[in-house]
Amino acid sequence: MTVCRYVALAGLCAALTGCVVVADRGSAETGVHRAPPLETWRVDDLPDWAPFSSVVRGGDTLYVSGHLGRLPGGTTLIEGGAGPETTRTIANIARSLRLAGASLDDVTSCTVYLTDMSDYQVMNNAYAAAFGDHRPARVTAGVQELALGAAVEIDCIAYAPEGER
Repeated sequence: MTVCRYVALAGLCAALTGCVVVADRGSAETGVHRAPPLETWRVDDLPDWAPFSSVVRGGDTLYVSGHLGRLPGGTTLIEGGAGPETTRTIANIARSLRLAGASLDDVTSCTVYLTDMSDYQVMNNAYAAAFGDHRPARVTAGVQELALGAAVEIDCIAYAPEGER
């Protein structure tokens, strides 16, 4: 039996190799490495109707849920379109990462969803300004519609080893 160490890869691993995921770290005597328990964080002002965590840690990897350009404390989007929404979205992501002891510098990959691909350059400029010299891998995809009527949504993955914070 192969035991998958990372819960986040469990579905893929099981499909490819038939491995089994277990919920604790295992023991040195058995030599079996078990998936670490998942840790989750949720920003205080995330609406009750949103049934998900803001950030999930699986081992040394942080998975950040899709964020919008919401103003703190509610469901109102920042005004001004894709540029300001991108800036606010990344600020919201930074806030969520801080809950897990990480920062934008730890982000390794982002997926950006745009409802209008003609906003690509405006989004790109705001994205570059927000990340500064740090350049995570990125995918940008056009979509038909986003929650709250947003123009931009961004999710990301960060590498943030426990104990290094």
